[in-house]
Amino acid sequence: MNIQSIQELLQKVPLFKDLTDSEMEPIVELAKHRMYRHGTHIFMQGDPMTNVYFIHQGKVKIYKTDFHGKEQIVNVLQPGDMFPHQGFFRQDDYPAHAEIQEDAILIYIPINSFENFLINHPEICVKLFRVLGDRIMDLQNRLEEKILHNTYEQIIMLLLRLAKDYGKETKDGMIKVTTHFTNRELANMIGSSRETVSRTLTQLKKHDLLTTDKSGSFVLDTETLEEELFS
Repeated sequence: MNIQSIQELLQKVPLFKDLTDSEMEPIVELAKHRMYRHGTHIFMQGDPMTNVYFIHQGKVKIYKTDFHGKEQIVNVLQPGDMFPHQGFFRQDDYPAHAEIQEDAILIYIPINSFENFLINHPEICVKLFRVLGDRIMDLQNRLEEKILHNTYEQIIMLLLRLAKDYGKETKDGMIKVTTHFTNRELANMIGSSRETVSRTLTQLKKHDLLTTDKSGSFVLDTETLEEELFS
């Protein structure tokens, strides 16, 4: 990858969206890249945190496991996404596993090098902290969904979030979720069971709030789903 393509990718990431070309130049110089094959792990939960990654190509599943080995999916990341979000600003271990779901090319920046850069550029720190504030608000909203809403409502909220993150508008004004998720993966995202998710999706289909196309992708009427949520 050349320097220009690395900079173009990094500037699409929310963390760097407010930085100028001159501010990005020394950050790009710190960046490296590597190809990963499907099924391999980039890091495991509990490994020492050394790099922050940016997806140029492919998909990455972020998930956690409990003491019993039960998996809970935190996110499925696409090209342009960064992970882990808190990596640059914590001396800690990786908080989850990261597994390649599709062959991927990742750009990564060593944390120590980036921290040394920030020490000499406090004005960039201010811009980055503003973006991190937005991420914190997103996490607070997800926590509120878990606390304040029943499972049926949580599944609707999850579908709406997937439509926002991975959706593409169809010719008839519906939203197609372009990334495929199994019922088990959906259940793991909200800490529910596969059976509960399956039952709820069947119910949504009966009420014409959800359909699937030939490839198995969800097709959503997001406006009607929002009305159902707040009715």
